[in-house]
Amino acid sequence: MKNHEIKFRDPLNKYSILIGKNTLKFLPKKIKLLCPGTKKIALIVDQNVPGRIKKLLNSKLKKYDKLFLSFNASEKFKSFKSVDFYLNKLLDKNFNRSDLVIAVGGGITGDTVGFVASIYKRGINFINIPTTLLAQVDSAVGGKTGVNSVHGKNLIGSFYQPRLVISDTIFLKSLPKKEIVCGYAEILKHSIIKDKSFFNWLKKNTQKILSIDLKVMAYAIKKSCEIKMYFVNKDVNEKGLRMSLNFGHTFAHAIEVKNNYSKKITHGEAVLSGMILAARLSHFKKICNSKILDEIEKIYKNNNLTYTYEKFSKSRSIEELIPFLKYDKKNNDDKINFILLKKIGQTTRPNKNKISSNELRKYSKIISQY
Repeated sequence: MKNHEIKFRDPLNKYSILIGKNTLKFLPKKIKLLCPGTKKIALIVDQNVPGRIKKLLNSKLKKYDKLFLSFNASEKFKSFKSVDFYLNKLLDKNFNRSDLVIAVGGGITGDTVGFVASIYKRGINFINIPTTLLAQVDSAVGGKTGVNSVHGKNLIGSFYQPRLVISDTIFLKSLPKKEIVCGYAEILKHSIIKDKSFFNWLKKNTQKILSIDLKVMAYAIKKSCEIKMYFVNKDVNEKGLRMSLNFGHTFAHAIEVKNNYSKKITHGEAVLSGMILAARLSHFKKICNSKILDEIEKIYKNNNLTYTYEKFSKSRSIEELIPFLKYDKKNNDDKINFILLKKIGQTTRPNKNKISSNELRKYSKIISQY
């Protein structure tokens, strides 16, 4: 099976994303090349990662002084308290900036550990090894790090690029269906906002992704990373165009906060819900036509994903989200800043669709008609 490498470059940073089966074998060689001064490595590992992976990493990195630390990867532990804990562990062991921190786990792990790396002595070498489909196609790409607040998700953080990302597809075989759906949400989003031909490819191959066909998944991961990289390269610090990647996420984050980050609804399921709500809002605002909306809803129906948005197809459900929508980090005034859809492959520009709470209430009364 062919491995893929995607290269990120901006005026200040460059790194590679390695994608494919058994790409973990390249880790020792890459550390020697990218972090030649490293003597100590802290591996902060999602506690759900199989023990055999920890043993594999231990054997591959035997020439280094290693510190293995476990992480309880839930939204409730994506917090300042967790960050403080890991910072103190690194300080206790006197890690230098030339040493290395490696995150091994899903997006929550990568976001939290990346934030730790970004503020430890103003920046220590960081490598991300995402182990979930969601992390491989989304959070491991682009350099966003951060933690949650009682006021909302990802409101505290930094932009900090890793030295390397290794997306080994062997991790995906052990994931439950719910986690695969979670990652698929971001794959679908990337096609909707940028690439009609990729969207058409997903119409034919979604079932193969959901059934973990590694060859198909490697291509989907590559395409998703390339699309996200396109936006990141043009807007590294999310001042404008990169906000397009938040299509569906304004609703999704509100759903997650309202539900207190309950495991009953994953981030990906919230994004799948949010994209339908955003597409319907686009139709309500006469920005896209009904054919576009039907095309998106059809891919949900054909792959048994309608359950993700059915609970949010009533007026009351939308109204209950409004207080949480106000805290979205894209907002810069009293209105709620939405990314809406013109057609498959093209969204509205960021900051062009700011909607008041009153207008959203009007929308909520129409939602049940869809």
